[in-house]
Amino acid sequence: MRLPALAKPRAAIAAVAAMAMTAATTVLFAAPGAAAEENAATAGVPTEVFAALERDLGLSEGQAKARFAAEHRAGELEQRLRKQLGSAFGGAWIPRGDDRLVVAVTNPAQAAKVRAAGAEPKVVDDSKADLDAQVARLDAGKALAPRAVTGWYADVEANQVVINTKPGGAAAAQRFAAGRGLTGEAVRINETTEAPRPLYDVRGGDAYHISSGSRCSVGFSVNGGFVTAGHCGNTGATTTGSNRVSQGTFRGSSFPGNDYAWVATNSNWTPQGVVNNYSGSTVSVAGSQEAPVGSTVCRSGSTTGWHCGTIQARNSSVSYPQGTVSGLIRTSVCAEPGDSGGSLLAGNQAQGVTSGGSGNCSSGGTTYFQPVNEILQTYGLSLVTGDGGPGDPPDPPDNPCSGAEDSLTGSLTSGGVAYQPNGQYYRSDSSGTHSGCLAGPSSADFDLYLQKWTGTWTTVARSTSPGPDEQVNYSGTAGYYRYVVHAYSGSGSYTLGITTP
Repeated sequence: MRLPALAKPRAAIAAVAAMAMTAATTVLFAAPGAAAEENAATAGVPTEVFAALERDLGLSEGQAKARFAAEHRAGELEQRLRKQLGSAFGGAWIPRGDDRLVVAVTNPAQAAKVRAAGAEPKVVDDSKADLDAQVARLDAGKALAPRAVTGWYADVEANQVVINTKPGGAAAAQRFAAGRGLTGEAVRINETTEAPRPLYDVRGGDAYHISSGSRCSVGFSVNGGFVTAGHCGNTGATTTGSNRVSQGTFRGSSFPGNDYAWVATNSNWTPQGVVNNYSGSTVSVAGSQEAPVGSTVCRSGSTTGWHCGTIQARNSSVSYPQGTVSGLIRTSVCAEPGDSGGSLLAGNQAQGVTSGGSGNCSSGGTTYFQPVNEILQTYGLSLVTGDGGPGDPPDPPDNPCSGAEDSLTGSLTSGGVAYQPNGQYYRSDSSGTHSGCLAGPSSADFDLYLQKWTGTWTTVARSTSPGPDEQVNYSGTAGYYRYVVHAYSGSGSYTLGITTP
């Protein structure tokens, strides 16, 4: 399917800034009570997840529900403050043993704004953008990293970039950092016994086998197949399911650099919006909202089953023997060989697929995950959500875009095109994830495109499944963006939900 020719934008991009770029209607919700918040945050989370949290983190079911609710509030608050603070935003996290959100700011004058919003401010030297830029410099020089260096990441709590190295490798790691322009307090060298490696022969929800003879795991279901770890198979490799029935083909794969892939399944298989929790039931996947650093997460894997921990960092880089992988989620969840490709969940929100790690589930360890939203954006896929069990397709939600930050409506006849918000553009002042959710008329086939101004309008993400509902997620830099809604066939009203960095 091809997008029809689109109207050309105004010649001068400066004119865009003068438009009503924030014209999208902001959806406001009344603050719910504590019980309502807990119910909303834990809807669809089965009792087995709470049992795993009690085992691994010592949380009772009541404590876990309260923590999920607090983390849900913290996630929404972080997104709001990140936009309000702009270049002064230094990152956010939930301290261990606490439920408050700490937000770092580089401008002391912004501390009052953070405190008024309900978070605790902390004044730091480097912004989150500065930290990410420092990580990017290390990423750019990954080919020069000493063999002793096992990875690096931005520690927002310490406001530093951390470089992990094997014992005795501190001096080499320091030279590597200095060569990339990181000196003094900007970088912390951490000698560790971690030895990250890809975890082969694994499954997340259910096992699958690759034509090479290895076994990996289903990460999350998407339209037409599932996503998994890139090191599990190369593009073109075929797969069979856990029952050895012909299953599908790798349509895309990237490793190292990234560690993601997706498999297109055949008619023998139906993707479901659930994850196997290895306790005789499943966890329903409700979406893929990113959880803040410090959030509680659980991982599913065929070797060790369900295990839980917390997010320690995002945008982490890890040097495997095969090469460096960047942009990963660093967690305290344990894993062992045989757990690769498995699903990482924060409550019922998809976070990522298992990449690799160090340690084990007897003494503990560190595990890294490829963020799921990056996989969806890269391949133009939509996450399958729902509460159905195996063999029972999930019922479509009444309004699949109800959780979006802004909500827009419109109507199209077959073949028509609409530009949103409100026929205009919007401006993003920071890097981050752009999420669009389209709910079209049930009898139509509507498609959704996200475009960025690069001197001309360039499509950076798309969702074109044969149905009325679409979802796109794109991790982009600051700039001007717009959504394009296309009525490929059929006519009627639609709702477009937009969430911006």
